Amino acid sequence: MSPKQPDAGTDAPAITPAKPAFNQDPHRVRELTERNLESAIGREVRAFRHQQGMTVAQLSQVTGLSIGMLSKIENGMTSPSLTTLQILSHAFSTPLTSFFRGYEERREVQHVKAGEHVEIERRGTRAGHQYNLLGHIGSNSSGVVVEPYLITLTEQSDTFPAFQHDGIELLYMLEGEVTYRHGDQLFNMTPGDSLFFDADAPHGPEVLVKLPARYLSVIAYPQA
Repeated sequence: MSPKQPDAGTDAPAITPAKPAFNQDPHRVRELTERNLESAIGREVRAFRHQQGMTVAQLSQVTGLSIGMLSKIENGMTSPSLTTLQILSHAFSTPLTSFFRGYEERREVQHVKAGEHVEIERRGTRAGHQYNLLGHIGSNSSGVVVEPYLITLTEQSDTFPAFQHDGIELLYMLEGEVTYRHGDQLFNMTPGDSLFFDADAPHGPEVLVKLPARYLSVIAYPQA
């Protein structure tokens, strides 16, 4: 007699959903070659070419430089002469010195102590609604501007007009409870909840359920 087979409906192992994979390694240490002058120049040349919507072949036709040479320059594999850089500066209508701006550039950092956050006013600010900017770094090498806010709501308001702006936004609820609108959807936000969304849609707290309410708002958008 054959042994009794296990019931697949009860003994089958649970399937664990796959975790999302991200390409960026936050622990990666930059190679020294990424910090040298050739790499810095190459990044700027590629950035200017992309800004003007040119292919390497088109840039080759405009400058008379070979595609192979341009590829080596953009990848930091060669040290271009001043004559070559001058030709490129004319092609891009940019000062020659602009090719060096990424070399040894300063990396900004801000440390804001408790109680020293800058209180600001935004469209829709009401009495009892406090916005504290936690830091700001303007022009930077990432090409992205990030605005982190600590928002505190302590009083009910007659109306609270929705915000709508460029970029993406992350909310993280710290205290209290609000019903938050994004477009035509409503989300109940309690401590520990987060909301990540396209900020171009109308959004904002629709109902202040439990006060005081505090949450972090982090907005990111491209540099002008």
